[in-house]
Amino acid sequence: MITTFEQIFDELRAKPKKRLVAAWAVDDHTINAARLAVEAGIVEATLVGDEKMIKQVCAHENIDPAIFRIVPIEDELKAVSIAVDLINQGEGDILMKGLCSTDKYMRAILNKERGLLPPKAVLSHVTVLSNPRYHKLLVIGDIAVIPAPDLNQKIAITNYVAKTARAIGIQKPKVALIAATEQMLPGMQACVDAAIISKMADRGQVTGCIVDGPLALDVALSQEAVAVKKLVSNVAGDADCLVFPNLESANVFYKTNTQLCENAKQAAIVAGAKAPCVLSSRADSIDTKLNSIALAALTA
Repeated sequence: MITTFEQIFDELRAKPKKRLVAAWAVDDHTINAARLAVEAGIVEATLVGDEKMIKQVCAHENIDPAIFRIVPIEDELKAVSIAVDLINQGEGDILMKGLCSTDKYMRAILNKERGLLPPKAVLSHVTVLSNPRYHKLLVIGDIAVIPAPDLNQKIAITNYVAKTARAIGIQKPKVALIAATEQMLPGMQACVDAAIISKMADRGQVTGCIVDGPLALDVALSQEAVAVKKLVSNVAGDADCLVFPNLESANVFYKTNTQLCENAKQAAIVAGAKAPCVLSSRADSIDTKLNSIALAALTA
């Protein structure tokens, strides 16, 4: 089982390189992350964007632009569309967001004629977190794509986080369906949905993972909390995955982890498309973008 991001890189170095296509890759964070991924030997990188801007960044950062394939497109929207086209044409295994906004990036992925969305698929944002206060990587969803998931979307999110956990070597991931309480409260929709999905997992309708919920965040992650509350659960206290009831709660958890926890690390992708799509914030660090490339390469 992979327990650190460094181990993800070790795993990838033993495999054939994946092909990264970065959309509107004209900023220093995207270009540096792509450079580090190339130098780590895990990808070959194509940068789609204004060639003059790309080469200016490379000159400023002392990067040899020859390590990249550059597809010169001066218009931001067109660059994003062309990057998606390259994935559809089989010229890339991973899509990455550069300096473009998330809205423009997602519109290109969702485009009915030229996008990356398979028929009837649900796209979801999957994040992997490393926190020094937890004993292993945590896979969470959904912090950025589905604002208020319904029951079917929560089932899809559960499947995506479990699939990602299996990619990092957890054969039977433990998925905690998060609510404000571990008590089954019929008046709280998060509790109702969690109980339904848990029972579906018990009956083989959700497979490849162990699911329990509703679970409050403390009992999902803390053995001490489980003992104090005398909770009996195959997941509580040792969760591999957290499925949050809505985007707000997941996003707050993610940003609390990144802003207030020293030495925390993270990676983020969109799952459910024809290829993994790196989706980190434009303000995220180079390290986060690099980790996201590695996660996408591992799941591609």
